[in-house]
Amino acid sequence: MAYMEPLENEDITDDAIVERFTYYQNTRGFTPNSIRTMARRPNIVKAFMQLNQAVLYEGTVGEDLKMMVSLMSSFATGCLYCQSHMANLSHIYNVSKEKIDTMMDFEQSEHFTDAERAALDFAYKAAQVPNGVTQSEYDRLAIHFDENQIVEIIASIALFGFLNRWNDSMATSLEPVANERAFDLLGQNGWSAGKHTPA
Repeated sequence: MAYMEPLENEDITDDAIVERFTYYQNTRGFTPNSIRTMARRPNIVKAFMQLNQAVLYEGTVGEDLKMMVSLMSSFATGCLYCQSHMANLSHIYNVSKEKIDTMMDFEQSEHFTDAERAALDFAYKAAQVPNGVTQSEYDRLAIHFDENQIVEIIASIALFGFLNRWNDSMATSLEPVANERAFDLLGQNGWSAGKHTPA
């Protein structure tokens, strides 16, 4: 059960926030409870939504890879809420079920390219505490991505550093759509909602 209840649209007085929440509702089928909770501080939620847009949906790195990198970051930190969301978004951005199923075995799985393997390895090690990235991981990434793209990949990992800590610290409740999608895509690998179980 969440430590703090997310706000409903009628509790929010800033029209720009409500408009963005409606966009999430229309594109994902729900508005994430994480940002509904953040909405208590309008400048924080607006800055976060702007950063989220710039990091995940702009640039030249494919959105599918950014979703996989974010999912891998969430696996590394253990945030079940973010794992469910990124499995859902990976599915929405056409990451195959086979890739999602075998993501933790990406080095051996035939479903990943060398570039994807380099990005997922970097994401897993970057999200660990302490950080496990060395020159070797960076050099492997640089074979496949230019400096601008590396910034995009690292920004995706860092964004989820914030979200993983936010959602685990708040015990954010999963939305039914995200919960169902996570069980469909991650359940066979032992995923459960844990403290994020929908109310």
